[in-house]
Amino acid sequence: MTHVYCRQILELAEQGRQALEELNEEVSGELHVVAHNALARSWLSARLTAFMEVHPEVHLTLRTGTTPTLTADSQAVTVWLGEVRGSELRQEVLGWLHRGLYGHPDYFSRQGQPQHPRELIRHTWIDLLGETEQGLTLTHRGQGGEFHFRPPESRFRVDQQMLHGDALASGHGLGLMSDWLAQARERAHPGSLVRCLPEWDAPAVPVTLLYPYGFRPRRLSALLAFLRQSLPNAWQPSPTPQLEPTSVAGSEGVASRATQRCLSSP
Repeated sequence: MTHVYCRQILELAEQGRQALEELNEEVSGELHVVAHNALARSWLSARLTAFMEVHPEVHLTLRTGTTPTLTADSQAVTVWLGEVRGSELRQEVLGWLHRGLYGHPDYFSRQGQPQHPRELIRHTWIDLLGETEQGLTLTHRGQGGEFHFRPPESRFRVDQQMLHGDALASGHGLGLMSDWLAQARERAHPGSLVRCLPEWDAPAVPVTLLYPYGFRPRRLSALLAFLRQSLPNAWQPSPTPQLEPTSVAGSEGVASRATQRCLSSP
C-alpha cells in the first residue's frame, strides 16, 4: 500500500514538473500558414505580424493558394474561406461571412437599379471563378422567400477576390461579394461599392481553421489561440443573417447607402 501511495506521489510530481516546463517553454520555432487569398491581405497578414511581435523567436511562413491543405501529415495552419471537404485535418469554423450583390454607383446610374432578383438577368455579371456556376439562391431577409438566379455568362471572370472587387468597383458590372470585404473596400475607398437588393441575401460562407490532430507544439497552440482572439466583430457566429443590413460604420454603411441609392436610381 505504501509503495502504491509513493508511486502515485511520484507520478503527480512528474506531471507537475511537465506542466511547469510547458508553462516556462518559450514560444519559438518555425510555423507555416496557408491562407485563402481573400483573407491573407484583408485580415491574416496583420494578425500574423502582431503574433510575431508578441513572440520574437517565432519564424513564420505565409503562403496563399487556390486550394486548402488537406493531408493529415501537414503541420501547417490553414485559414480558408468556404467549406472544406475531404480534409484529414481538424476543422473549426471561426465565423461566417454574409454576402450580397454589389456594384459601383456609376454602373447603376447607367443601367438602372434592379428592384427584384428576376431583373438581374438584364445586367452585366462579373463572376468569381467557381462561385455561381450552379446558379445562386437568394433569400429575402424579411419575408423568407427564395429566388434561384442563374447569372448570365460573364465576359470577365477572375480567380481572386481582390481582382473581383476591383472589377466591381470599376463599374464593369455587378456581382456577389461578402459584406465584410465590401465594407473593408468602402472604408479605404468611400463610394466605390453599394449593395444592390439589400433585403436579399446569398448563402453565408464559413471562415474555416484547419490544423493537425494530436499533440501540438506550444508555438502552434499559441498561434491558434491568438487567431481565435483576433476575429473581426463583423464575422458572425451563425450563418443566419441579421435582421437589419450590416453597415460600415454608424448609420452610413454600405447597406444603408445602397438602400438610399436603390430608391433614387433611375
